[in-house]
Amino acid sequence: MIGYVTLGTNDMARACAFYDALLAEMGAKRIMEGERFVAWGTDRQSPSVGVITPFDKRDATPGNGTMVALAVRTPAQVDALHARALALGGTDEGAPGDRFKGFYAAYFRDPDGNKLNFFCMGGA
Repeated sequence: MIGYVTLGTNDMARACAFYDALLAEMGAKRIMEGERFVAWGTDRQSPSVGVITPFDKRDATPGNGTMVALAVRTPAQVDALHARALALGGTDEGAPGDRFKGFYAAYFRDPDGNKLNFFCMGGA
């Protein structure tokens, strides 16, 4: 089971503004903050997403082949959250749609280049 995921950032203020606005659309809020990280979730017992400056003090870079998938309930939520991510400065990596029977998803990159998607099971 996934407890949390962290994404590297080189601009904490920009990353926090992006995720504050985007994840609020899912009912998430900041649940933990430290000197080098911020995490969002619906509560401390549920999975969360965080941004962090790398411990080794090197530049954060997106992992090749790494992606974080965020589950939502309906295709309409996938559509709306993908549009919101793009409006907040994210870039499109795959428009909303059925990827295969019963799996509806939309892909984007955050302002640091980390790849994420919103998905729901059941399709459109």
